[in-house]
Amino acid sequence: MKIGKFEIGEGKPCFIIAEAGSNHNRDFATARKLIDVAVEAGADAVKFQIFSAEAIYSKKTPMASYLKKEKLTRGDETLWDVIKRVEIPRQWTPDLMAYCQEKGIMFLSTPFDLKAVDELEAAGVEAFKVASFEITHLPMLKRISATGRPIILSTGMASLEDIEVAMAAIKEGGNSEVALLHCAIAYPPRFEDINLRAMDTMKQAFQIPVGFSDHTMGHVTDVAAVARGACIIEKHFTLSRQQEGPDHPFSLEPDELKAMIVAIRQTEKILGSPVKRHTAAENELHRIARRSLVAAVNIPAGSVITGEMIAVKRPGFGIPVRHMDIVIGRTAKRDIEEDDILTWEMI
Repeated sequence: MKIGKFEIGEGKPCFIIAEAGSNHNRDFATARKLIDVAVEAGADAVKFQIFSAEAIYSKKTPMASYLKKEKLTRGDETLWDVIKRVEIPRQWTPDLMAYCQEKGIMFLSTPFDLKAVDELEAAGVEAFKVASFEITHLPMLKRISATGRPIILSTGMASLEDIEVAMAAIKEGGNSEVALLHCAIAYPPRFEDINLRAMDTMKQAFQIPVGFSDHTMGHVTDVAAVARGACIIEKHFTLSRQQEGPDHPFSLEPDELKAMIVAIRQTEKILGSPVKRHTAAENELHRIARRSLVAAVNIPAGSVITGEMIAVKRPGFGIPVRHMDIVIGRTAKRDIEEDDILTWEMI
């Protein structure tokens, strides 16, 4: 599939989404700075989230335990209060998109309600990202699908059945341009809960591009995912993990985001070609440092060559070692000095 100018799929460069999420702290200057950081790090896209507490949570929803454990709430705040505190002002969207265009990076956003879908479509977003939590929000999936924009669907907590139902809703909406992101939901998750091999299952089951949305600390998991074939990586980042807010503690800081992207691009180069051969860079040492047949002693012309007259030494551009049995018993055509590299012309 294509997202703007980017081709997404096997054999293509990994599409890297720097996830700003709610780490803007409701400050427009901070949101712009996050875009600058994503550009400097080399990300392909920067992503925000559009939600409102009124549309996403009942006020009676219990508090998520990790928010309490990490002391990410204020006083007697409810979960609804926390979400209300980190909402992005919706009027920012056109300005953030314009700033991304100016900086040469793609703007993406995750909608969490139908109104947000319509706002992003009107603003001209190039693709929709659907959060793992919304995979069962079938009315929203159909609305997104009807826009005709490509869809990136996260699948944290989802079974294959959940994905199949979501894909059916998307198809009903008229869209087939979908990529799936494997994901482990926890902030941060344990390594033993990541299960990157599930990407293989998803590829086999749905025959569409598969990537990875990551909430782990560091970038080992992201590099491993790319090595396993992830064609999209999504990773949260922040200006500083010391800032107040629910997403800051598990996000990468600017230098770490840049290091992750460098590591991913290096990994892509490392993966290279499936053809087993020596490379152009190995040509010189392939010639010099491999072994071939060399005269162990002076061999006068007319001598019958014996095994004791031959040594196996570097360089490798003489008669190949595997032909030693053919050389033994042949006659020297001319005088051969000790350490001469044997060639067929000599015998």
